[in-house]
Amino acid sequence: MQADELLLLVAGGDQRAFEDLYALVSGSVFGLVRRVVRDPAQSEEVAQEVLLEVWRSAARFDPGRGSALSWILTLAHRRAVDRVRSARAAGEREQREALRAGEPAFDQVAEEVEAGMEREWVRRCLRRLTDLQRQSVTLAYYDGYTYREVAERLALPLGTVKTRMRDGLTRLRECLGGAA
Repeated sequence: MQADELLLLVAGGDQRAFEDLYALVSGSVFGLVRRVVRDPAQSEEVAQEVLLEVWRSAARFDPGRGSALSWILTLAHRRAVDRVRSARAAGEREQREALRAGEPAFDQVAEEVEAGMEREWVRRCLRRLTDLQRQSVTLAYYDGYTYREVAERLALPLGTVKTRMRDGLTRLRECLGGAA
C-alpha cells in the first residue's frame, strides 16, 4: 500500500495503517531531520514528534495538494527548523546573560579547557610515533598534503609513505583511545 492510501486510513484512526506508514516513512523522516538538526539524539526526538503529529493530524492531509510523503516531510522539515531555531535562541540568551554578568559562558570555558586537553593528548601521542610516521602524519593532516605530495617532500617511495601513515594512524588511534 502507498503512503497516500495509508495516511487516509490513519486519518480514520486505523492503527495498523499507522504502523505500516511508520515503517514506510520513518527512515526518510529521520534522514531529513538529521540533516537539519545534526545531533543524533535530538534528531530521533524530533522524528518521533513528527510521526506523532502525523498520527494526530492525519485528517488535515489533502491528497489534492500533494503526496502524503511530501506532506510528512514538510512537517518534518518545519519541526526540525523550529528545533534548530529554538536551540540557537537559547544559546544566544545564555550568551547575552553571561555578557550581562560580565563572565564568559560556562560552556565556552569548558570547551576551551577540553580543547586544550585534547591538543595536549594528541601531542603526547604524536611524540610516541617514529620520526617518519610523525612527519608523514603531520604533513598530511596538519599541512594538508596528499600522500603523493608527502612522498615527494620526504623523497620516499609512495608505498613507504602510505605504510608509515597507516602504521602511524593505527598507533595514534590506539593511543587516543585512552583519551576517551
